[in-house]
Formats: sequence, structure tokens, C-alpha cells
Amino acid sequence: MDFSSKLLENAVNEVSRLPGIGKRTALRLVLHLLKQPKENTKYLTEALTHLRNDVKSCKKCHNISDTVLCDICSNPKRNAEIVCVVEDIRDVMAIENTAQYRGLYHVLGGKISPIEGIGPQNLQIESLVEKVKEGEIKELIFALSSTMEGDTTNFYIYKQIEKYGVTTSTIARGISVGDELEYADEVTLGRSIINRIPFEQSIRG
Repeated sequence: MDFSSKLLENAVNEVSRLPGIGKRTALRLVLHLLKQPKENTKYLTEALTHLRNDVKSCKKCHNISDTVLCDICSNPKRNAEIVCVVEDIRDVMAIENTAQYRGLYHVLGGKISPIEGIGPQNLQIESLVEKVKEGEIKELIFALSSTMEGDTTNFYIYKQIEKYGVTTSTIARGISVGDELEYADEVTLGRSIINRIPFEQSIRG
């Protein structure tokens, strides 16, 4: 792709680094920004700069937050005895959109994947086990995507907390095997949360 401007080329190269965006899409986005008033580009760059510099990780659930404790963890109306274990922020948003869950969350930050070099030590598993040890949690809901990596992560966590006697469940398989949670519709995902099953039952097939 030939560029008439080095500045344009540099901008396209940077935008194309974003996931799912190729050079042609990046070029279209950059040209769109060039057609907008300069203030619009300024607002965008300021928003991204503030996001990068000021965003926090909730010290309790590891969700993305503007404050030390996220809005969910700091909400006294949420049931702190039930914790839903998810992969990332997108899954929290997907489940919240169902309006069917009133417990708390624990964001792992990924799934165990030896092929990608991601082990238990790379995820927020130790802090989850510590929460269970404290005895305040009555039930853990495993809500990772129904892939091999998701099932492996669920089973690993289950073995770590098994001796503490906490109830473990997993979302019902209204979510198709191999599906990512964030792409499920709200009705299906909501029903899967409500109709969750004991985790031990899921690993027995």
C-alpha cells in the first residue's frame, strides 16, 4: 500500500495494530478522522490517554474500574456470598446485561492455555483461592467459555478450592460448546446463569 504522506502511513500502521483491523480498515478510519473537526480527534486522544493513565483494576474482583473498588463490589445490594468466575471484563458486561445475576465477580484475566504459555500463575487464581479460604463465599459459579481451555481452568480452580467445602456450579450448557461468553444473547446467557448446575455434575459428563 503506497502512501502519499509518511504521517498518514504511520497513523495507519498504528491503528492496524488493533485486533481485527487490517490496513484497509485502518486507512478508512484514519481518513475519517482527518475529515472530522480537530476537536473530535482531540477528544478521542484525550479519552484514550486518560483511559491508559487513570484506569484501575478493582482490588477485590480485578474488574476494570475508575476507583479502587468497582461499582459492583462497592454495591451493598449485591450478594457477596456468590461469586461468578469469568475470564475478562467483556464477560462481566455480558452477564450484567442479562439482569439475572446479583452476586459479585472474580475476573481471572484469561484462561489456562499451555500452547499460548499461559499458566495458573499468570491468572488471578491465587487471589480467588484466598477469598474462598476466608470463608465468606458460599458458592462459586464457573462462567468461563465452554472451550477446552475454559474447562481446564474450571477444573484447576475446582481442585484448588475443593477442600474448603464451598458450593461450586457452572452455567448451564445453553451456551454451545466452543462458544465465547461475550457473544451469547442476553436471554440464553441469563437462563444459563439461573439454571446453573453443580460443577461436579458437569465434569462427570
